[in-house]
Amino acid sequence: MEANPRPTAIALAELPPLSLYVHIPWCLRKCPYCDFNSHEKRGDIPEEEYVDALIADLEASLPNVWGRRLHTIFIGGGTPSLFAPRSIDRLLTAVRTLIMADPDTEITMEANPGTFERERFRGFRDAGVNRLSLGVQSFDDAKLAAIGRVHGADEARRALEAALDIFPTVNTDLMYALPGQELEQALADVREAIAFGVPHVSAYHLTLEPDTNFFRFPPALPDDDVAANMQEAIEDALAGEGYGHYETSAFAKPGARARHNLNYWTFGDYLGIGAGAHGKISFRDRITREERARKPLTYLRGALGGDAIRESRDVAANELPFEFMLNAMRLIEGFPVALFAQRTGLAITAVDKPLRAVEAAGLIERDHATIRPTPRGQRFLNDLLEPFLPGTQARTRIVPINIASPGTSRPS
Repeated sequence: MEANPRPTAIALAELPPLSLYVHIPWCLRKCPYCDFNSHEKRGDIPEEEYVDALIADLEASLPNVWGRRLHTIFIGGGTPSLFAPRSIDRLLTAVRTLIMADPDTEITMEANPGTFERERFRGFRDAGVNRLSLGVQSFDDAKLAAIGRVHGADEARRALEAALDIFPTVNTDLMYALPGQELEQALADVREAIAFGVPHVSAYHLTLEPDTNFFRFPPALPDDDVAANMQEAIEDALAGEGYGHYETSAFAKPGARARHNLNYWTFGDYLGIGAGAHGKISFRDRITREERARKPLTYLRGALGGDAIRESRDVAANELPFEFMLNAMRLIEGFPVALFAQRTGLAITAVDKPLRAVEAAGLIERDHATIRPTPRGQRFLNDLLEPFLPGTQARTRIVPINIASPGTSRPS
């Protein structure tokens, strides 16, 4: 017998919150661990034409989100800070003109310390960016070199100091379990971020992803036990300084949680524009996934010609339980039971059998109001999720998860 019934239709009583993700795919150099849709800068970037394409893509997408309001905007990459502030200003002006947005819309932009200039940061702030996510990764020059980063530790410190001075809120990305890294070195990076007073920290376990140089030529990484000790020590250090651990890899001071990423994790909607961007758009009777063309120039030509989308499909009803849980089970506090029906259009009884299976395995705890992963479920997240796959028997097979390698929707 299958773990999940086979619901054939969904019915959403209301549409979820809507976010906008903008992908800028160029970077100074492709990092050897990176499996994002990013492309090394060679020669001049067609910056002006690409912004034209993004605006055209958004215009073409408006019929699917007509009358809806944006709550958050995230400009990710690649390295969006390669673009000039005037380009970001033109983009955000067009977004505000074309679609309604909350007055307090969270507007996040990713930046690389290797592209840092104080006046450039001021220009991004003047354009409307109110949250900067800075890809520090480490404050150790040797470790930065080992993972192929283009910036050094002092550049990271100067960029972080400027970001905290200019932007209302800042995230710093850190990575641990780096080549040759010891526990105290990983903790030193976290302690330095804490000393700066960064309100939000995203701490990622380095993993070897397919189609990367590190996957083809793996470096010597700390073993699983050492990496697990690093993770535990990092969580303890951040908790001791008042950072709430609210998602697998995300830690925030009070009031500093990433609203954009919380919308992902609570199975909200997001329109994705830009090369390789993904989107999820809900209608009353269906939920649609979209993907844009991956290659920047192919995307650019397609978007300017009114055809940026490479694939669009309705998510089958029996796939929705897994898609929902894939996001919501990353939340340390779990989710309200009612949210499942609100965001999938399916009754919670559709997942009764897999819920009972993972509860019996000690991977979740629940009551009438909330479902949340246990510490064991957080550690073995793959096994918590497996029973929700369509056609999967409601069983568990305990295998540790590789925690949160960065991705297009990473919790920055």
